[in-house]
Amino acid sequence: MSPGPLGRRQLLLGAARTVGNVVALLLLYFLLPLDRAFTGGTAVVLLLGLLLIALLVAAQVRAILHSPNPALRAVEAVTLSVPLFLVLFAAAYQRLSAGDPHAFTQPMTRIDGIYFVVTVFSTVGFGDIAPVSQLARVLTTVQMLLDLVLIGLVLKVFLAAVDRGRRRTTGEGDSGIPR
Repeated sequence: MSPGPLGRRQLLLGAARTVGNVVALLLLYFLLPLDRAFTGGTAVVLLLGLLLIALLVAAQVRAILHSPNPALRAVEAVTLSVPLFLVLFAAAYQRLSAGDPHAFTQPMTRIDGIYFVVTVFSTVGFGDIAPVSQLARVLTTVQMLLDLVLIGLVLKVFLAAVDRGRRRTTGEGDSGIPR
């Protein structure tokens, strides 16, 4: 059964928001001045960015719970949270490589930063770019650990929110039995 006009409209708007968010994040990444060295200030910005993502996830859970279409809202939440997380680390790697070209096995361009962060996130690890300096290894290890949290905990929370939101919209209680 195909979605009705409202369903199609919601899907199109959701897809447009998703694409818009990803494009905006990538534009920001490519326009930011990341050609400076990794400093204590960079670490603070990274931590603040991670806190922002945690707050965003909490806000997204609330939005999923109250959405008339929780599954669509959850997809939007994932497609905003994950790219934001990846771009945040790509920017940190870019700053690190700019300040210390020997921090990785090769100096990184912005494309290399995105490529590296995605290979780490996906656990593919081709080995063509690898962290060499202690700071690069620590940062990459932090990303790997947070990848597990993002994949495991955050996606589980989003799925639980979808389940609750669906029950709310269908009139079922927490037991799954209609009220």
